[in-house]
This record gives sequence, structure tokens and C-alpha cells, in this order.
Amino acid sequence: MKALQQVLPEIEEKGATLVAVSPQTAAASLATQNEWSLGFAALSDPGNAAARSFGLVFTLPDYVRPVYEKFGIDLKAANGDDSFELPISATYVIDRSGTVQWAHRDLDYRTRAEPSDILAALDRIQGD
Repeated sequence: MKALQQVLPEIEEKGATLVAVSPQTAAASLATQNEWSLGFAALSDPGNAAARSFGLVFTLPDYVRPVYEKFGIDLKAANGDDSFELPISATYVIDRSGTVQWAHRDLDYRTRAEPSDILAALDRIQGD
């Protein structure tokens, strides 16, 4: 999110809007937006409804849950449910007609879309 915040001016110069979507409650999403001083919206996806429609949802295995707790991550409180469901990391560039023009998905939460790839996808859309 911090890397995206850094390129936000370039994204906006290209006429695009950046939005983060999380299964966190609206209050938790707003807290994240404020804590990280994000200049873009951090929207709530209760129950992973949007993530589920993109086929991105998985259930956190029982053996991993104590690790989250050890790091002070309370998924039940943050997400407002006890499903232990999370979306995999995904980034989409969607054109004005609602068509996905570029996508990045990775099962490894540490692998995120490169901001330069997002900017390149936006350039391709502008060139059409």
C-alpha cells in the first residue's frame, strides 16, 4: 500500500482512480487508511463478497492462526466474522467500460504487483 501511495500522483495523472479493497470492517479499513496516511480509498468487502466473485478467497489453515495471533492480528475483530477467510493478493486495472485490462494475482502474499507494471497497464489503456 505504501508503494502504491508513492505512485498515486502518477496514477491520477493518467486519469485513473486507485482503490484498495479488504475484507476488514469499514472501521478497520478507515483505520488502515488513516494509519498509513493513504490518499486513496480503502473499501470494505464484508464476507469477501467481491473477492469471492473473482475467485480469490481461501480459508486460513488452523495451524497458521496461532501465528497471526502471536503477531497481534485479530482476524475476527478486523473482518467482523469468524470465517478466517482471506483474499489472495490481487491487483486489477479496469477500464472505464468495466473490463479488466490487466491483472496480477499471487498465492504468496509477499508477491505484489509492481507499481511500474500498473503504470504501464494504464499507459496501454490510454494508448487505445
